[in-house]
Amino acid sequence: MNVSSPATGAVPRLTELAHGGGCGCKIAPGVLAELLKRTAQSPVFPNLLVGSETADDAAVYRLNDEQAIVATTDFFMPIVDDPYDFGRIAATNALSDIYAMGGKPLFALALVGMPINVLPHETIAQVLKGGEDVCAQAGVPVAGGHSIDSVEPIYGLAAIGVVHPQRIARNAGAKAGDVLVLGKPLGVGILSAALKKGRLDDAGYAEMIAATTRLNRPGTTLATLDGVHAMTDVTGFGLLGHMLEMCRGAGLTARVDYTALPWLQPALELAQAGMVTGASGRNWASYGADVELAAGLPPIAQALLTDPQTSGGLLVSCAEGSVDAVLNCLRDGGFDRAAVIGTMSEGRPRIVVA
Repeated sequence: MNVSSPATGAVPRLTELAHGGGCGCKIAPGVLAELLKRTAQSPVFPNLLVGSETADDAAVYRLNDEQAIVATTDFFMPIVDDPYDFGRIAATNALSDIYAMGGKPLFALALVGMPINVLPHETIAQVLKGGEDVCAQAGVPVAGGHSIDSVEPIYGLAAIGVVHPQRIARNAGAKAGDVLVLGKPLGVGILSAALKKGRLDDAGYAEMIAATTRLNRPGTTLATLDGVHAMTDVTGFGLLGHMLEMCRGAGLTARVDYTALPWLQPALELAQAGMVTGASGRNWASYGADVELAAGLPPIAQALLTDPQTSGGLLVSCAEGSVDAVLNCLRDGGFDRAAVIGTMSEGRPRIVVA
């Protein structure tokens, strides 16, 4: 990686300093599962209501009958070159885990790793400003954090929230007959790959930023609705990966209508032109054995369905009678392209896409 320090003149693009970007940096789900098998089993803590057993979005610890703490952390390398946008996307993505559990964020701590002698200090300050502005939009402070001098730029948050112990939205509670609703359009990984190769126009960039910086705040309300049985957010493992976690947690089969999936405007065209990420292939290698793709789907469908999403949308499993309430909640929150994309049914944990 050839980069120049500010002292020598040329300042590198943020994405030039990173081997990957956004949630596409995640360790592949199959590799992660193997690593976790090698760790010791934690002792039982009765007040730990949600831990790592179902790969949920955050940990939840009960304080009393009315309050539980929601805790999460999320950070990654830059998905865009604009430092302010990088900070905004990373902070939005981290807070999403609180909303996906039905929680309300309370405060955040910044996690910062920057090549301090390579990037101008103003660039780094703009990353931090982006994160702080998103947190202010969410009504929470960045109350501190930790920083290191690293080879690659890294930014994210540790976020703390609160939820009622009886209103936790887990990823494992789906029921047969449920309808699946997706809050945001897909295709962020494809657009980011195109951006890195200079193939994303201004309109496509604006659409990507609008999607990745929209807070998933409706999650707090969705968790209080009768008939909402499970919820997660779609991030680095792609739609299929996070949906499969939902299937495994509930012991059910998900059936997805490919034609109902919402896409960011340039995503399909860019995917056809080869703008796909290496992470989509790693995702498929990790869980493709539990996915059935109908013969009539386009050849690019596999890469699209496993495309890593950065700051993606909420995936909600709800009773059929609650679909209108879920869609109204999302659309009232500014998620105009929220859509019904499938159903949950009896069967072994797998996904069927037709």
